[in-house]
Amino acid sequence: MEAFPVVDLSQINGEKRGAAMEKINDACENWGFFELVNHGISHELMDTVEKLTKEHYKKCMEQRFKEMVANKGLEAVQSEIHDLDWESTFFLRHLPVSNISQIPDLDEDYRKVMKEFAVELEKLAEQLLDLLCENLGLEKGYLKKAFYGSKGPNFGTKVSNYPPCPKPDLIKGLRAHTDAGGIILLFQDDKVSGLQLLKDGQWIDVPPMHHSIVINLGDQLEVITNGKYKSVMHRVIAQPDGTRMSIASFYNPGDDAFICPAPALLEKETEKISAYPKFVFDDYMKLYSGLKFQAKEPRFEAMKAMEFTVNLDPVAIV
Repeated sequence: MEAFPVVDLSQINGEKRGAAMEKINDACENWGFFELVNHGISHELMDTVEKLTKEHYKKCMEQRFKEMVANKGLEAVQSEIHDLDWESTFFLRHLPVSNISQIPDLDEDYRKVMKEFAVELEKLAEQLLDLLCENLGLEKGYLKKAFYGSKGPNFGTKVSNYPPCPKPDLIKGLRAHTDAGGIILLFQDDKVSGLQLLKDGQWIDVPPMHHSIVINLGDQLEVITNGKYKSVMHRVIAQPDGTRMSIASFYNPGDDAFICPAPALLEKETEKISAYPKFVFDDYMKLYSGLKFQAKEPRFEAMKAMEFTVNLDPVAIV
């Protein structure tokens, strides 16, 4: 079986640049995921983020999760559960406006570190979008601009812990889905595994690696690349022992960003026909929220059908 793609980002600045770029391109076309090492974010910062996230879970989240499990009688389930995930989460928003100061229960040093980490991840996301532009033959900055809208991108972090699960065969940590947004940067536990992606009809483990950042592509990049790059189904398997930490940061288009296949990529197609819809990002999110755990294709079809019923504002397209 092919090895999971691991990219050493430091090679982008040396004589191995060509091979690294090719590896990124192949991962985007055939996996929808790749793992980054030497990505430029300090290991010391990552260690602090991990330590404070695990402390915060123990102090503020663990008991709440246990009470939820007890209330729902989840320890005694006999058949597969399809309507919830075995995860404990909270969300931080960084852009366009941060809400970190409003989140209850966060220690001051944890707030500070998560802000610092978000700044580093934002830089990395934008660097990666430009590398994708280069591989796609799009002008530098095209994807950042496509995501920008009138207020800049939406950028936020989902902080999750997946506690030990007594019935991992009946309850998923997180049910299978593709991500709705743009590019996702994941800092995951390097000891407790669980993340899997679907490739060629088989579930494949995303290997936990110390100090790596896992990258995956969301539905918006599939649309903008007219299907050259794919967003891929993935899930989290609950584990019988060990709590898995997952810090996923989503660099997404702004609410009013107009998303459509890049004209330069359509020109390269002989047909000049897009199989993909054109839409305003927020409209897609409204649809996605009800259909997250279903296949993405019907979402694309629904957005395409809306094109003919909604007169798109031509100003938004510029």
